[in-house]
Amino acid sequence: MEITEKVAYLKGLAEGMELDTEKKEGKLLAAIIDVLDDIALELADMKADQEELYDGLDAVSDDLEDVEDAVFGDEDDEDEADDDYEFVEPEDDEDCYATTCPTCEETIYFDESVLEDGEVICPNCGEKLEFDLDGLEDQDESEDQE
Repeated sequence: MEITEKVAYLKGLAEGMELDTEKKEGKLLAAIIDVLDDIALELADMKADQEELYDGLDAVSDDLEDVEDAVFGDEDDEDEADDDYEFVEPEDDEDCYATTCPTCEETIYFDESVLEDGEVICPNCGEKLEFDLDGLEDQDESEDQE
């Protein structure tokens, strides 16, 4: 039973008792029942407003989910993207090199085989980075002679 129904029941009891509203006790009980009726109606309005807010919140949540899917893609797509670039732990005797991509400013790690190729593709932005090793070979030879 709803609060408004309970207050209506109390009103009916009071009318059935034929309370004399001219006496102090009758006035008091009638005033209490009127206040209870106002409270019950106010609560019913608040409940309706709350349900409307929940519906609006659900709609906003659904819209936000659509936006997140459009901006970030589905989680399945992220899993596939992670599979495209697999980090391979270098062997202990293998040198590991790092450089910073000038475009996205992310650190890129690679091994000597990539260095020998003279270029690497940034896995973050796709920028092609080229290495000029000619100067390094001359420098290594001069260090070996010393």
